[in-house]
Amino acid sequence: MLLVIVRLPWDGDLGMHAATVERLRHRLLDPGNPLVDENTPSPYYSPWTVFLGVVARCTGLSVWVVLRIGALIGLALLVTGLWRYVRTLSDRSAAPPLALLCTVFLWGTQVFKWSGFLGLNSLALTVAYPSVFALGLTFHFWAALARALKGEPAAPAVFLGLGALWAVILLSHQFTGVVATLGALATAVGARAGRRALPRLGAGILLGVVVLAVWPYYDFFALFRVGGLETIHRALYQDLFARFCLVLLGVAALAVQARRDPRDPLAVFFLLGVAVFAAGGLSGHYSWGRALPAVLIPAQIAAAVEVAGAASGTPRKAAAGVLAAALAAGAWTQAQTVGYVVGRSALPGPVAAKYRVPWTGYHWITPWVRYGDVVMAKTYPARQIPAYGVYTVAPGYPDFFLPDEGRRVSAAGTYFGGGVPRNARLRALRSYGARWVVQGPSDGGLPPGDRALRRVAAGPGGQVLYEVVR
Repeated sequence: MLLVIVRLPWDGDLGMHAATVERLRHRLLDPGNPLVDENTPSPYYSPWTVFLGVVARCTGLSVWVVLRIGALIGLALLVTGLWRYVRTLSDRSAAPPLALLCTVFLWGTQVFKWSGFLGLNSLALTVAYPSVFALGLTFHFWAALARALKGEPAAPAVFLGLGALWAVILLSHQFTGVVATLGALATAVGARAGRRALPRLGAGILLGVVVLAVWPYYDFFALFRVGGLETIHRALYQDLFARFCLVLLGVAALAVQARRDPRDPLAVFFLLGVAVFAAGGLSGHYSWGRALPAVLIPAQIAAAVEVAGAASGTPRKAAAGVLAAALAAGAWTQAQTVGYVVGRSALPGPVAAKYRVPWTGYHWITPWVRYGDVVMAKTYPARQIPAYGVYTVAPGYPDFFLPDEGRRVSAAGTYFGGGVPRNARLRALRSYGARWVVQGPSDGGLPPGDRALRRVAAGPGGQVLYEVVR
């Protein structure tokens, strides 16, 4: 993973997070929309990205170096947090390193990649995302909560600190915040928190809610009114066996733990996660599927804890052998992750066939396009171009805080659409002050040689940067 951070493969949402840090570098207190030239709030302005923006502003380092620093911090938090959390569940020295192996390899026979999930391939592509920072902080949060509830409850100040930490997780990555909340509830149930602990827990929750309410960069509670997330998240309910079949070993381990103690924190955590995930599938709220880590994480850790704590002799050898075979299968499934360090050419044929080449980026437009310029581009380049401080006409990602999102998407659709009159394309091009166009051979738009465009540079895949002639 350290070598992956050096390469920092670009796929998915990395451009969004780079754009967010870039806006904060230039206007820390009032950064505006990270993707388009509008002064709107954004849930991407979290405590974590604000911290990275301060680092970028104070050091003058490029956004890519700052993201690598953030990835190192997030990875360190993840490993140390998982280690601390597992130590609250088992005193066996083998449990923490085995749990680390299980969380990255004990998945399935089909690669699954999504922000907020800890499979090795997914982690390689999202290590610089806020979700990894939030997950690392979540493990520390659970560990600290378990210790605060053990025996005599900790001092009230400790619970206030935990409440603030809970709010930071929710603000940094809302879906991971849901997982953190379910895990905290399971920890409290498993700890059998007494009457003395309840008022302190309540005070911590109240402080957390206050922090959420006063966060100045966006209205956290407005997210509860957001819709339109179900289509993209429906994929979370598909191919479940192929993606997660190896986790069934952890489910068996959870059954053993629940039989010993019905209030075992991992078993309770798992049941809460299953309830939320199942409710999302049954009700059509597929975005609730982002609670799936609350199903996977307790099962993966349970497998490690049970094998580490198995009685010596034949039972321990058998359990260790089965888990080793499952981890080997999971590692082979995700072997293409090595390609993010060595490249496709160094991979054996079967591994290279599974490898997905990272995006190349749009650095080739930066000698001409300046910070704050507006570019007309289709969705795919619009997910990368703002990483360089440039705005696009239409956002590359859904933006529920952008009032005119529909009109912007319509303008881009009109410009690139087929059979659109030239005057309509020109109106769409100039409606949001676009100074540049990034256009591929099959994208549509004004034809090459149109007097409204001046060819400036060529990029990968036949893409061309045009300047809009005023």
